[in-house]
Amino acid sequence: MVDRAHTPTPPAPTASEEVLSPSESVLLSVRESASRLAMDAEVVGLLSTSWREIRAQLPVRMDDKKLRIFEGYRVQHNGARGPYKGGIRFHPAADLDEVRALAMLMTYKSALMELPFGGAKGGVMCDPSRMSENELNRLTRTYTQHIHMVLGLQRDIPAPDMGTNAQTMAWMMDAYGQMHGHTPGIVTGKPVELGGSFGREQATGRGVAACMGEYARIEGIDPRDIRVAVQGYGNVGSWTCRLAAELGFRIVAISDVKGGIANPDGIDIGALDRWFAIAKSVAGFPGAQPITNEQLLEIPCDYLVPAALGEVVTIDNAERISARVVVEAANHPVTPAADAILARRGVMVLPDILVNAGGVTVSYFEWTQNIQQFRWPLERVNEELEARIVAAFNQLMARAAKDGTRPRQAAFDIALERVGQAIKLRGFV
Repeated sequence: MVDRAHTPTPPAPTASEEVLSPSESVLLSVRESASRLAMDAEVVGLLSTSWREIRAQLPVRMDDKKLRIFEGYRVQHNGARGPYKGGIRFHPAADLDEVRALAMLMTYKSALMELPFGGAKGGVMCDPSRMSENELNRLTRTYTQHIHMVLGLQRDIPAPDMGTNAQTMAWMMDAYGQMHGHTPGIVTGKPVELGGSFGREQATGRGVAACMGEYARIEGIDPRDIRVAVQGYGNVGSWTCRLAAELGFRIVAISDVKGGIANPDGIDIGALDRWFAIAKSVAGFPGAQPITNEQLLEIPCDYLVPAALGEVVTIDNAERISARVVVEAANHPVTPAADAILARRGVMVLPDILVNAGGVTVSYFEWTQNIQQFRWPLERVNEELEARIVAAFNQLMARAAKDGTRPRQAAFDIALERVGQAIKLRGFV
């Protein structure tokens, strides 16, 4: 079993501590880590701001012939360890601060996984569910035209994120290629037919499931005896459910934007996928009780997997989380104040910069395959991914045990050490 006795208990947060923007929340972890590491103040200063932030006006002619002006961003946080790397998010809440926070997380995620990348993120404030394919195509190309000058095979490589997918990356690759020549490696997460990697679609979920399996091994508990609740049934959540079920975990609750379902005996994921293909939602799935997204977070379970939006576990619901382990499949799903409450209650939180790193890891594999012009088979992709995730997981847990810190603290300590060393070696400070 896991011994949590060494983990320090933080003081209970107050309501005022919750009023942090996404980027301020990430900076809080960074500065706490820098303090533990006694890191050079100049290095901390470099890491506290972005290297470059682009804000672009994106005029798009819609299908009704009216002109709409969207707002798009590309934030490059730090490139000391290699080319900038990070996804493109299409979402109404993808504002500059949200994108800035996600870019920072990418810097530390890449460093934690020992990938030769820095951190970046892109975003367009739009609702892709209300746009046609032609409108999304035009928006993607307009966005690419506005940021192409900072992209490059050895400069900045985008990927899919919330609201975007392999088709979006194909449009980006084509738009970039029309200006710079055919460059498949300029984006990752592309269709396999256009140079994408086998295994990229399920990579993030595979990484989440691998972390769950490793923690179950540390706990000494058979996955069949572990109840799992997953919030979100998009790419990450659905693949987490499928792959975790293959490992034997009992998925007892799932939700998406339209509603949720629960069955304490376990949900048949294969049957759910067949339902979802027609209904486009998990809501209404036969043989399960309807629940809300809010109820899912508090439902009796062992492992809670937030796999949708950020900041869903907050000071308002952290006391009611019944899971003993929170597995952060989404980016930044637990606020700092909620994190402190969960730590005080003895709830283990496996941090996002490790748990959801499967996507950027296989994006790295795809980038290297494009450069080499040689494709790996699916088996090699999956083996390499799981080996890296497991190694990083065990290194993180060993560091936490050695230093008497929580996993999130250990993850940031490892990542900041690596980024800080790269900054100094390159002569930035």
